[in-house]
Amino acid sequence: MNPYFTAPDTEKFRFYRIPKLLFTDERYRPVSTDAKMLYGLLLDRLSLSEKNGWKDERGRVYQYFTIRQAQELLHFGHEKVCRLFAELEAADLIERRRQGQGRANRIYLKEFTQKADFRNPRSPGIGRK
Repeated sequence: MNPYFTAPDTEKFRFYRIPKLLFTDERYRPVSTDAKMLYGLLLDRLSLSEKNGWKDERGRVYQYFTIRQAQELLHFGHEKVCRLFAELEAADLIERRRQGQGRANRIYLKEFTQKADFRNPRSPGIGRK
C-alpha cells in the first residue's frame, strides 16, 4: 500500500502545466483532452527554447518537437499524434512551419488568452466566424 502525501512531499515533484483556461473557456471545448496535454508539453518546453535563443526575425519563440518525441511522452501512435498536432493548429493554438525535407518543423505556440474578449460572452469561438 502506498503511503499518503505529507506537507513536505508536495513540492518534490516536477509537473507539466496545462492552463485551466483550456478546460474552462467555451472556445476550447471542442479541443480533446489529449490535444490539451500535448499543448502542456509544448508549453513546458517554451522556456528552454527561449534560453536556447530560438527566436525568429520577429522575436517569436519557436521550438522543435518531433512526432516521435510526442509519441514517446504521450504513448500514442504516429497517426494519433499527427491528429493532435492538427487539432491544436485548427484551434489556433500552434503554428507549424516546414523547414524542408528531413528537417523538423518549427512549432510556434500561440497565446491562448488573446483569442477573444473575455468580458463578452458572445465572442467568437473555435469554428465560428
